[in-house]
Amino acid sequence: MTEEMREKMERGLALFDLDGTLIAWDTQMLFCDHVVRREGWRRAYLGFFAAFVPAAKILGDEGMKRVFLSYLWRADHAKIEGWARDFVAEFFPARCYEVMLEKLQRHRDAGHLTVLASASPEFYAKEVGRVLGFDLALGTPVEWLGAMPLLPELRNHKGAEKVRRLSEIIGAPPEGVWPRSHGYSDSSADLPMLECCEENTLVNPSPKLTAIGEARGWEIQRPAKPWSGKAGHAREVLRRVTGL
Repeated sequence: MTEEMREKMERGLALFDLDGTLIAWDTQMLFCDHVVRREGWRRAYLGFFAAFVPAAKILGDEGMKRVFLSYLWRADHAKIEGWARDFVAEFFPARCYEVMLEKLQRHRDAGHLTVLASASPEFYAKEVGRVLGFDLALGTPVEWLGAMPLLPELRNHKGAEKVRRLSEIIGAPPEGVWPRSHGYSDSSADLPMLECCEENTLVNPSPKLTAIGEARGWEIQRPAKPWSGKAGHAREVLRRVTGL
């Protein structure tokens, strides 16, 4: 951590999830849509992905994320970086929740250390962080040399892994809580991170997470989503993963 980051952290720390928190969408689907609309032959990944769905419980989130990224097979670093820049320019900040952008700006104006901590692939999460003005952006590191393999190596940046990695960079939370910290998330998977923050804001939380937040006095925000109901969401998911 740089001296500037250390000074900012002494003033305050703001940790933001990405998908469902800053933006309504699962950005992994959006990025997939962005790619396969440009190279239609990559829709072939759907058959490969579908073959692994019955084994999803065995493979877990990390394994299924590796399978899902098969749509990037044989793309090199330069191509993926170009797609990432174009994708982020299209969706950020234009499609973000306005109320969340305002909260991010307040932290920046106050001189706090702002961190984007996402489970989405880091090859575009870092670009999101740069465009939105975060001091630090972390995502799931995807490792490959040359062309992207069919099943890339990665370590899913989710749950307790976010706390572990953040602790390596900014220091472990003293006595379990980072001082002057505020966490933002929509997901129960981020409870390990939220429990390390003094204050938290939940964004469109599930009923279960809402109950947890209300019991702990956390702020709850419910910005409007760009679809209506479960059926509307299902249609958007289908459209995005097929690039249609």
